[in-house]
Amino acid sequence: MSQPLIQITDIGRKYVIGAETIHALKSVSLQINKGEFVALMGPSGSGKSTLMNILGCLDTPTRGEYILNGINVSEMSDDELAEVRNKEIGFVFQTFNLLPRSTSLDNVALPLIYAGYSKKSREEMAQKALESVGLGNRVDHKPNELSGGQRQRVAVARALINNPSIILADEPTGNLDTKTSIEIMGLLEEIHSRGNTIILVTHEEDIAQHAHRIVRMRDGLIEDDYPNKDVKNVSPRLAALREKGTDFENI
Repeated sequence: MSQPLIQITDIGRKYVIGAETIHALKSVSLQINKGEFVALMGPSGSGKSTLMNILGCLDTPTRGEYILNGINVSEMSDDELAEVRNKEIGFVFQTFNLLPRSTSLDNVALPLIYAGYSKKSREEMAQKALESVGLGNRVDHKPNELSGGQRQRVAVARALINNPSIILADEPTGNLDTKTSIEIMGLLEEIHSRGNTIILVTHEEDIAQHAHRIVRMRDGLIEDDYPNKDVKNVSPRLAALREKGTDFENI
């Protein structure tokens, strides 16, 4: 049997603030296999953001072990973590995190600069990534010339550009209206169907229902972890709307 993509064992994370010690994560063990679509849920203060930062190699645990794609990342230096992040993880954030003065093409190509690709290769790859999210005709547009949904699709294209092991989506529909949220979740479903592993961090029940597995956190511990038997799949609905001629270019 192949090894899990993610294996975390007895992960703890504490922060010392003045005289107070905060145990954001107490003891978390979790296994995620390649190709899974997992929703990480929990109220504010549950530890889900801390766990997401550790999974995304944005932070290191105080104790425990994290094996990502066969690499022990739990004791890496900041520089080593940065390299793993760029190769293994594609991030999609609630606030899009796009460079305001750069075009869609340049925003998507940004991770490839750090990976050492030539300008020509970067532009060709970024063009293909934008086409894959339905924005092939928006390559020269800057973020302020795009709708919220289009900005998030640029962010998704950027997350996909390095062919990462994991797409880590942190509240990806938090700043979007219902109609646009459905379109973005449909896009994530399509990406998952191509074989990508997706970890979706959300506090919204209806958004979590798109995932095939739900992990619930409370007080720095995993409270529940179960397969989602009633997956909400919007892709067929989107296909039907497209057949009727609904235009999603302006979403």
